Amino acid sequence: MFKSMKRIIRWAGKQKGRLYLGSVFSFFSSLATAIPMMAAAYALDTVIRAYWAGSSIESSLIWQLLWVIMGSIALNFLLSYLRAVLQESIGYEVAAGQRIHLGDVLKRVPLGYFSQNSVGDILTGITTELSTLELQGMKLVDVIINGYAKFIAIVLCLVYFSPTAALISVVGVILSALALQGISRHSANTAATTHRAMEDMSGAAIEYIRGLSIVKSFGREGASIASFQRASKDLKDIHIKVEKGYTPCNCLHLLALKVASIGIVFICSWQALQGQMSMADFLMFVLFSFVLFGSVENMNEAAHMLGVVDSAMNKLEALENAEYIDQDGKDITLASYDIEFQNVSFGYGERIVLHDLNFTIPQNTTTAIVGPSGSGKSTLCNLIARFYDVSDGAITLGGTDIRKFTCDSLLQNISMVFQDVYLFRDTIKNNIKFGSPDATDGQIVAAARKARCHDFIMDLPDGYNTVTGEGGSSLSGGEKQRISIARAMLKDAPIVILDEATASIDPENEHLIQEAISELTHGKTIITIAHRLATIENADQILVIDGGTVVQKGTHRELLAQEGTYREFIKVREKAEGWRIEHAER
Repeated sequence: MFKSMKRIIRWAGKQKGRLYLGSVFSFFSSLATAIPMMAAAYALDTVIRAYWAGSSIESSLIWQLLWVIMGSIALNFLLSYLRAVLQESIGYEVAAGQRIHLGDVLKRVPLGYFSQNSVGDILTGITTELSTLELQGMKLVDVIINGYAKFIAIVLCLVYFSPTAALISVVGVILSALALQGISRHSANTAATTHRAMEDMSGAAIEYIRGLSIVKSFGREGASIASFQRASKDLKDIHIKVEKGYTPCNCLHLLALKVASIGIVFICSWQALQGQMSMADFLMFVLFSFVLFGSVENMNEAAHMLGVVDSAMNKLEALENAEYIDQDGKDITLASYDIEFQNVSFGYGERIVLHDLNFTIPQNTTTAIVGPSGSGKSTLCNLIARFYDVSDGAITLGGTDIRKFTCDSLLQNISMVFQDVYLFRDTIKNNIKFGSPDATDGQIVAAARKARCHDFIMDLPDGYNTVTGEGGSSLSGGEKQRISIARAMLKDAPIVILDEATASIDPENEHLIQEAISELTHGKTIITIAHRLATIENADQILVIDGGTVVQKGTHRELLAQEGTYREFIKVREKAEGWRIEHAER
């Protein structure tokens, strides 16, 4: 239990000082809580003595005791307030910083990390696990550390009146702590299983929601909802099992404290009957026996939560310790932008996708990459952007191995336009501005005009301040594509990678997209994956990829003069792009 508390305190990082100071305030706040009872006991004892002696009580003593009681109550509130100010916000502050840090971590891991770890798993770590720590971490510190601090403060006061009663209370708390340790251990043993069940349910929910369009189109729900229902039932069963295991230790914890309370009353009664304790002190101890263990009794739920928090911290540490793809990278400024593949091979796990690639893409030239589906074209572009690291060989940019760059310093030289465009749930202006956060409104509009999207943006209800749906769902494919091109234009990187940017564009938008791409690529080093002849035939060089290797290389005319994959590819494309519907004569 206390090992878990150390982890929470360590998680607080630079805020540990506030945590410790808050616990000191809590200790003295508890002393202030005990003072009114002791003052009342002293006043009662004085009244009884005066009654039997037949003497009167000085009014000054009454006023002094009244001021002591009022002052201690005010001090208790002040110290409690200061503790809350110091401690309550720590969890939110640390969690906010950790979320930003985890976002940076996920930006710097290889894309293979996301195929090895489910989205539901990662999402649960960043949201559920971190929220658990954020909301519960400081509360657990308050309940456990400050709870024991309050108990110690009151026991120190009681030692003066009855060391025996104080000893009984300490023994009761020690027995309670052993039971709480059992609760914490049980919770730690079951937390991993509980979190796995929560991750499974999160993943099943994401899959179900993503597949709703398919579910509706086929008018079925059996297979799609079955995994979600199963995950929900498994989570319910695990929670019930956890609660059943928690109950025995919780009963022992409460029993130890109740027996200690009874023991205090019993020993104080005996001391009062023997004349070793005044009636006033006896009444004080009876009152204390009911409130003495209040702060300790509340620790059962906290001990139960510690295992959950421990598991959450394990998950967060695993995310934080993910290996950066640019761990040893440096910020490098380039003088040239030639790209060279030197004996490059790459595979996803054991499946090799690219084999021994050797070619050069000179600065300020256009290179088209063609080949059948699954031949490794997109993988090749992902390797240039270092979304993955090569398995063998090296890729150099401006003569420098790209593994020597940080991701940020490498990617500031590269703009990418994908076939599947993702827009953030934000304004269109901010989606374009994503390419250059410091861009002015004038620069944003200029980029939109060049990308041929200014006119349709101005027709939207709020113009550039229109908020797109998630992923840009409120816009058409062509509109999203042009906004992504405007975003790339604003970045103004010397290298542009076009990954089938026009493959799924409708004919009405195609000429606009081609105009936008022409504006984007002017004076740049262009790498384009394309199937359309108009995009390919004017390239400075064409790389024909088949089976993960470069089977042909040259210009359009050179490759047409050769037997091979490219000539067959062109024949197929000419048929595909030259087809038309003949109208039957009536």
